[in-house]
Parts: sequence; structure tokens; C-alpha cells
Amino acid sequence: MSDRPRLPDSVVLDGASLTPEDVAAVSRHDAPVELAAESRERMRESRERVESVLDSGEPVYGVNTGFGHLVETHIDREDIERLQTNLVRSHAAGAGRELTREEVRSMMVSRANTLAKGFSGIRPSVVDLLVSMLNEGVQPVVRSRGSLGASGDLAPLAHMALVLIGEGEARVDGERLPGDEALRAAGLEPVTLASKEGLALINGTQLTVGLAALFVVDAERTVEAADAAGALATEVTMGTTANCDPAIHEVRPHPGQQESAAAIRRLTAGSTVLESHKDCERVQDAYSIRCLPQVHGAVRDAVSHLREAVEVELNSVTDNPLVFPAGAVDERAPGTDVAAVVSAGNFHGEPLALRLDYAAGALTELAAISERRTDRMLNPDVQESYLPPFLTERSGLRSGYMIAQYTAAALLNECRSLGRPSIDSTPVSGGQEDHVSMSGQSALNARTVAENAATIVGVELLCGSQAAEFLDEGLELGTGTGAVRDAVRSVVPPLDEDRRLDGELETAADLVRFGAIRAALADTGLAD
Repeated sequence: MSDRPRLPDSVVLDGASLTPEDVAAVSRHDAPVELAAESRERMRESRERVESVLDSGEPVYGVNTGFGHLVETHIDREDIERLQTNLVRSHAAGAGRELTREEVRSMMVSRANTLAKGFSGIRPSVVDLLVSMLNEGVQPVVRSRGSLGASGDLAPLAHMALVLIGEGEARVDGERLPGDEALRAAGLEPVTLASKEGLALINGTQLTVGLAALFVVDAERTVEAADAAGALATEVTMGTTANCDPAIHEVRPHPGQQESAAAIRRLTAGSTVLESHKDCERVQDAYSIRCLPQVHGAVRDAVSHLREAVEVELNSVTDNPLVFPAGAVDERAPGTDVAAVVSAGNFHGEPLALRLDYAAGALTELAAISERRTDRMLNPDVQESYLPPFLTERSGLRSGYMIAQYTAAALLNECRSLGRPSIDSTPVSGGQEDHVSMSGQSALNARTVAENAATIVGVELLCGSQAAEFLDEGLELGTGTGAVRDAVRSVVPPLDEDRRLDGELETAADLVRFGAIRAALADTGLAD
């Protein structure tokens, strides 16, 4: 059983086809990146348009003017390159923890792809360097805080862009080096930025969308693992899967709800545990069991809604201003007889921010119902009579999985406390940028929720597998739930004596994060 996804031979950046899975392949597994030939030609044509505007002398934002509140300040021709370098330097003003390697790489590959669409006026050679940095393992040191999500993720992208001009810092083979030394160690040379290129590199939503792409991949795995954990919990708490009957979900046909109900039916197929009590006197299961399809399904739909936006954003142009052929846009746009440069707001992260907050809240609910199922397996006041308190023999002398649930509860509380950055806004740049999205913070919060939710579901998997140890001899779990239990047992043994659990909680969370639950089900033919 392997938890490593099948990687593409290379991820081709054409500005149109980048997926969340591609972002994960590049950022986590170092899949090679290449620039499509047609993208190179589009960028060349876009650059020629910028040069025509520069030659005309007409004031155009980002080409020969200042930035933000300084938009009315004209920049002389001899200072154009200096303007771009100053822009990158001054905007590298981030704070907080450094972004992880995968976070930085997700931002880099998504930035290269949006530039590859050919509406940003940047030379292909600059994007070539960004691609080479990905392929050679040059990781800019980027501070995580500072983005307002409009004008895009300026500060984080500026820290990334510094390395392209041989400044800032980067890691190569784990060693932290000045930007120029990092490039040299990888056999690369820095670039000198031409007009508009600094702005093209830093103005956009690529921190947000890169992290959002990783969140989508992680959240989908977590929902699948939660279905598996919930199915196992249903069996060991002597619940019923009657709540997953297709007829119920045909009369309330939310797609996610139907999908989760079908997953529970597949996972528990062949279970003699379920058959052993089908005529018992229990009328209803607790909501955490009975309403699993409705809750998990709603989370599936929320993540799907975010995926739609991420797939659009990954292949969108999100900087400002944008460079079009003359005649392609409103005739009032400044430019020349071959180019039109339009200042607008594609850098605003609201399309992602709102859905990120929604999806993070949804995943928090998935974690919440998972934690409640864990309690039903552990809690002596509500657990089945055949289960010992906290799933350990000689409870009292031993605590079993008691404190694992504490950890799940603490992580759940953190998820609930993160708030909704997308509904806040603080004006900046002298009031010129008077409404921002905070999409970068929404993405960082979502990352925290994804990590915590994976651990909470991992705790449920541990407890479900431990509870299964106490089933009557001869009772068999379903084909899918049995495979899930076996996947857990392949890395975590039964809890016979109290022992340190932190490493095992991390191991169980990794089963969720890295797709091992999906792989275990694929081995049985039960994966979607």
C-alpha cells in the first residue's frame, strides 16, 4: 500500500490547465515544471506591448508612475528599472513565521502559471528563472504575515521576488543563503527587472490560491477518511446504516450527502457486526452517527464549492495593470496603437477569501462531529456495554485513550476560534486601497483547520480500531472498515498498556493527510 500519489512526468504551465493536484505535486513531491511554448510566445507579445507604451511616454500605472497613493507621481525613463527594484525591496515587509517549503513552492508555481497567460507584460526569461528555481530547489525565505489579499499578496510575493534579483534569502538543500548565493549554488543567475516586471511578480493572489489548492487536496482526503472513521465508529458503537439507505437521500438529493451515504454503505458491506444486532430494541442512533451523511455531505459540497474557485483562480490573471492588444478593451484605456493597459481589480482576493472561510468552517464541523463519535466510543456514560471505559482494560489504573480526546477537543477549539478574516477590512495606502479581502489570512487559517481536522479524524480512527479489539470473536467488520482498521494496525498496535501517545496521534493524522486511507480502500476496490 502506497500513500504517494502518481505524479505527472512534468507539470506544464500554459496558464489554462493547472489543477490543485498539480500544485500539490510540485510543492510536495518536486514534480518538474516546464513552460509551454505557446505561453512563451504570448509573454513575448505582451512584453512588446509594454515597450510600446513606455516609448510613447503616456503615463500608465505600474509602467512609469508610482504605486498606490503615489499613482500620480511620474517616473522618468532613466529611473524605470530602479522603480521596479525599489518596489520589490520596499514591499518585502512581511512578518511572522516563515512559510514552509511546500507553501512557498505552491505560491511560486501558481505565480508562474498566471504570468504564463501573457497579460502581465513580463519577459519570458523572468518566468524561466522562476521555473528554474522550482526545478533546482531554490526556496525563497518568505514571511507568512503581511498580505491583505488586495492588491493581492504583495508582501509574501515580494519576498519571493527578491531572490530573482539576487537579494533576500533562500534555502538550497536545506542551507539558508543570501539570494545571490542561493541562485549561484543552483547554477542560476539573477535578473534585472525591466518596466512593470516587479509589479507583475508581486501583484496577485498566489499565496492565497497556492495555499487554497493544498487545502482542497487535504480537505478532500480528510472527508474521505472521516467517512471511513465514521463507518467504523458506526459498527463498533452498534449503530445502524439504515440512515444511509438510498431512498432517504433521494428525497433530499444534495450531492455530497448522497456521496457520503453511498460511501458508508460501501465501507460496511459484508459486516457481520451490523447483522449481529439488527433486531435490537434501539430506535435511533445519536446524531453523530445518524446524521453522518448530512454533515459530511455538507462539508463535501463546501469543499467542492471552494475547488471550483481555486481551479478558476489558478488559471486566471490576477495582477494589475493588465496588458491587452489595442482594441480589445474599452477605448478609454491608456496605451498605443498596438497596446492597451487597463488598471482594474483582479488582484482582489474576495472570490477565494469568502469560500476559504466557508470551507474552513465546514471542515471544522467535520472535526466536531468526529470528536463526538470519539466520545461515544470512550465515554463510560454513553459507550456500549461491551467496551471498557476509555477503551482500556483495568480503567482507573490505566487511562487508555482518555487524553487523546482532550487533544482532539483542544484542536477543535482552536479551529472554532480562528474567525472569518474575509469579513474584515483595514484601509491602507493613504486610503487608495480602502477595501481589502484578507484572503491570505483566510488561507493560513484554512491550513491550520486542515491540519487540526486530520489529527481529530486520526484520533477517531485510533479509537475505532481499538474498540474493534473488543468485538465478540467471530464478528467481522465490513470489507472497507476492515481494511481501514488494518491500515491503522499496520502502523499503530493495539493499546494493551498505557503508553505515550503523541507519536501515534501524529501517525494516525498522517494516514489521513497523505491519503493512506484512500490507498487502503483502493486495494479493496472500494475507493471512489
